[in-house]
Amino acid sequence: MAKEHVGSPKYHLLEARRNHVTRILAISGLFTLFYILGAWQSSIAPTTHTEFTNKVGCEKTYKEATSSSSSPPPASSSSSSSSESSLDFESHHQLVIDKDSQIPEFPPCNMSYSEYTPCQDAKRGNEFDREMLKYRERHCPSKEELLHCLIPAPPNYKLPFKWPQSRDYAWYDNIPHKELSIEKDRQNWIKVEGDRFRFPGGGTMFRHGADSYIDDINELIPLSNGTIRTALDTGCGVASWGAYLLKRDIITMSFAPRDTHEAQVWFALERGVPAMIGIMGSQRLPYPSRAFDMAHCARCLIPWSKYGGLYLIEVDRVLRPGGYWILSGPPIQWKKLWQGWERTPQDLKHEQDDIEVAAKRLCWKKVIEKDAFAIWQKPINHIGCIKTKKKHHKPRLCKSGNADESWYKELESCITPMPEVSRQDEVSGGALEKWPDRAMVVPPRIRNNFIRGITEETFQKDNEIWKERVTHYKHLVTALPQGRYRNILDMNAYIGGFSAALMKYPVWVMNVVPANFQPDTLGVIYERGFIGVYHDWCEAFSTYPRTYDFIHAGGVFSLYQDRCDIADILLEMDRILRPEGTVVFRDDADVIGRIRSIAERMRWNTKDVDHESQSLNGENILVAVKSYWTGEVNEEQNHTKLN
Repeated sequence: MAKEHVGSPKYHLLEARRNHVTRILAISGLFTLFYILGAWQSSIAPTTHTEFTNKVGCEKTYKEATSSSSSPPPASSSSSSSSESSLDFESHHQLVIDKDSQIPEFPPCNMSYSEYTPCQDAKRGNEFDREMLKYRERHCPSKEELLHCLIPAPPNYKLPFKWPQSRDYAWYDNIPHKELSIEKDRQNWIKVEGDRFRFPGGGTMFRHGADSYIDDINELIPLSNGTIRTALDTGCGVASWGAYLLKRDIITMSFAPRDTHEAQVWFALERGVPAMIGIMGSQRLPYPSRAFDMAHCARCLIPWSKYGGLYLIEVDRVLRPGGYWILSGPPIQWKKLWQGWERTPQDLKHEQDDIEVAAKRLCWKKVIEKDAFAIWQKPINHIGCIKTKKKHHKPRLCKSGNADESWYKELESCITPMPEVSRQDEVSGGALEKWPDRAMVVPPRIRNNFIRGITEETFQKDNEIWKERVTHYKHLVTALPQGRYRNILDMNAYIGGFSAALMKYPVWVMNVVPANFQPDTLGVIYERGFIGVYHDWCEAFSTYPRTYDFIHAGGVFSLYQDRCDIADILLEMDRILRPEGTVVFRDDADVIGRIRSIAERMRWNTKDVDHESQSLNGENILVAVKSYWTGEVNEEQNHTKLN
């Protein structure tokens, strides 16, 4: 049967009929009821539960689950890329599809893997040095250790609350951990109320709630005039600081390690708040230099004064010229508050003195110390700092190296130099417009030709391309403009055009720039007022399972197909995608064919859709929806969770 054009009357008639038909599929004896094909077209989506529930027995262990898997055929060596004009990424080799090859069907993993975070597995981490918390950094499984099974959702999993209700509530069945509500009960982080969690907005330092705490900061530095847009929260807890900054149009990259408190970052993402698993250890944070307008630590337990102020040096690297660092809690105001901190006055004084010295050597200016807050400001350029370094040599200014390079890059004990300027009042790298204007104005890194091959004309053209694409997507994925989706992941974000085109929707985007590929555009994304991270898609992402509603994969598989198995990338996408979440693939036709073959064996419903442009550029679009199914725990099964 010939395909009907999306939007034609006949197409809508077929879709209406199809939406009333339950498709019964038998897949390896595990499924009896499958998700409705074309569900992304439906304008009515359940908010808290799904009417069509599939439960799958999880009897198979890891070895059993992977024993039937086989590797996809190797890639060929021919090269071309249809998406090169729009994404400006050089593709590698096209994939040769062996139609006779046996592609395995992927069974569910053992239920003990329901919370699996491959690169933050505690058992693997314990093999590494505890100095500088190296054991809590990323340590990914080898190729031989990769799971070739589907991570199950817990029994009774429900779709998260819609934003903004999700800021305050989450379903207990989705993250069945009460530990944090017990341990932090007096601090009002999280409460268990029947079948749900409630987030009152409290925190260790938020005695009157995060909103009041932010109001106190606003009295000290400007949070409401658009000057501050991007923030970094180190040791974020359940990310209430970032959650309440959102209504001030400030977007925060919150991170915390996977630790004994259980699932802090997971709770943040379930709330619809940006967050990722991360830690300040021995390596650089996976963000570019000059990225954040503000960085924050509220009793985050990071030893700022140790290692010669190495962690403050890293904060300096990622702060914008003129950016602020906010510290609240010990040792600030130790003279008044030391008795409640179970530390001696001498110890606290020594720590604050060391922090003051480290900040001064970074050429930071102390703006104010009031109540439990101390705020420093980074200079707008290094003209004065260069003069200061003649007296205070350490830490010196770095003499070489890429300031943005941060994927598995060791911390350096030297100050990242800012771009040179000719005047004392000139902002290094170029001043930014206030939010929201900065999102659509040509970023300084492009205006000053810091990114090879990307011009102002390229920037403007990319914005127009993404306006057209998002207009097309909202007809394909009707849940997108309706608020059904909240957390979005762009696997190959280029210069952030997708984020810019989504600004009017109640969503946020984690923009990923593939590590070790050129051009390196993540700094541009931050200058536009969006957030993102470097990542290598041959490895697992630093997040919990089921944390994103919508994933965009433009040119990703053409980029990676000669570096790793694309089935492993798809399995990782399945791990982090919520049930009934959507993926939009854009890639070469032969790559899309291979993706479709694997995705359908992952219990995803797939559909080829028309390109928004009528030109024949060789790029195909595939839309996939992850079906709803949950694991089922047997009484005799080992319920031990992964740490």
